[in-house]
Amino acid sequence: MDLYRKVRLACAEGMSQREAARHFNVSRDTVAKMMAFSVPPGYRRTAPVKRPKLDAFTGIIDGWLENDRGGHRKQRHTAKRVFERLRDEHGFTGGYTIVKDYMRERERHGRELFVPLAHPPGHAQADFGEAVVIIGGVEQKAHFFVLDLPHSDACFVRAYPAATAEAWVDGHVHAFAFFGKVPASVLYDNDRCLVAKILPDGTRQRATLFSGFLSHYLFRDRYGRPGKGNDKGNVEGLVGYSRRNFMVPVPRFAMWDAFNVRLEGQCRRRQADVLRGQSETIGERLARDLAAMSDLPASPFEACDQATGRVSSQALVRYKTNDYSVPVAYGHRDVWVRGYVDEVVIGCGGELIARHPRCYDREDMVFDPVHYLPLIERKINALDQAAPLAEWDLPPEFATLRRLMEARMVKAGRREYVQVLRLLETFDIDDLHAAVKKALQLGAVGFDAVKHLVLCHVEKRPPKLDLDIYPYLPRATVGTTSAASYMSLLSRDVA
Repeated sequence: MDLYRKVRLACAEGMSQREAARHFNVSRDTVAKMMAFSVPPGYRRTAPVKRPKLDAFTGIIDGWLENDRGGHRKQRHTAKRVFERLRDEHGFTGGYTIVKDYMRERERHGRELFVPLAHPPGHAQADFGEAVVIIGGVEQKAHFFVLDLPHSDACFVRAYPAATAEAWVDGHVHAFAFFGKVPASVLYDNDRCLVAKILPDGTRQRATLFSGFLSHYLFRDRYGRPGKGNDKGNVEGLVGYSRRNFMVPVPRFAMWDAFNVRLEGQCRRRQADVLRGQSETIGERLARDLAAMSDLPASPFEACDQATGRVSSQALVRYKTNDYSVPVAYGHRDVWVRGYVDEVVIGCGGELIARHPRCYDREDMVFDPVHYLPLIERKINALDQAAPLAEWDLPPEFATLRRLMEARMVKAGRREYVQVLRLLETFDIDDLHAAVKKALQLGAVGFDAVKHLVLCHVEKRPPKLDLDIYPYLPRATVGTTSAASYMSLLSRDVA
């Protein structure tokens, strides 16, 4: 720039361009350019680049790349592969560099452009993300639901063992309760838990559970283009933000509920932040969002998947590839199943007959040992091989009770032990445990005694046991010694 200024100044003071070129040791064309432009204009191309060796093949390259758009994204032509095919199949004699430059320029011009969007208050976006967590000492994948309000950037995050339809709906129910309002609309991708089918005219056929949820809360659902995550870029960014800020280091919690309490607290604390380009906190802008949102309905939606089934000969009901037990009295009967995010509830007619923790494994069996006790009482030889009882962790006093019963009554003792276990159909395990310990202390080893003791424990009254009613208890008969017996010891007729 200093030379540029000196040349222009010399010519302005009367020096000719020919003399300036000789004086400053530059060409006359350079001096002419300096006089034509007040600052260096930079390089200016007057004609398009000519590629004499490549121009004849650009149509072939464009055809290959267009065909790639309909194929797998990981099996598309690279510049190296294009060069090799041109050389081997079409006799191309040029170099690899001009092929690479052409493909780079073509890709740059073909990139999508985006319109900056404004986000009015009261609207939301929702999505699911994934992260590694440790729950109950087991490392596993967490699927976390994220709802974002783009106007204020307020968020709600909740984690689940799987991104099922029930988790989608349950996440919304908790998010609406968190904000205390229902958004005017929520933008989604085309997840199959929400959209059963995209019709030819572009409308969505909603999944059954999600359709009922929309009818309950009465907000408008909107959907992005298939495969275009940028249509809901705010929540996509929030998924990454939540993973980096809420889940680093890897979260460790005993239960999912404790983890979700922590996530909810972090969402609340974030409302005090002021984001880049904003002068207000998230919480201050959230007030405008809430003012544009509608009130919650009188009661929340029940986030559960509903299905029907039939009890098998082993008193099992299959739901989502897993088998759940029911009382044996309902064998071979038709039942209904409700799958929540944390439990499975089974009923028959208007009666609820079983409740189990939700299992997210595949082809597993979930037992309640109490369901099988009436059958085992009749088929007592199956007691030691019954799978539902195999992993039943009972207090050690129960094993002691069984050993004493079997020692005194053998097979009848095993059956009576099962009758003691069947008291769990009515009483809690803690109450029955206390009664068994008391029975062992009193030496009243029998079903009737344990039943009496557990009733007394629950009703908080002293027990009244008459051991004479137990003929199988060992007895000791002590005779009365007469005075004549002692006199015989003094005589010699002892024999």
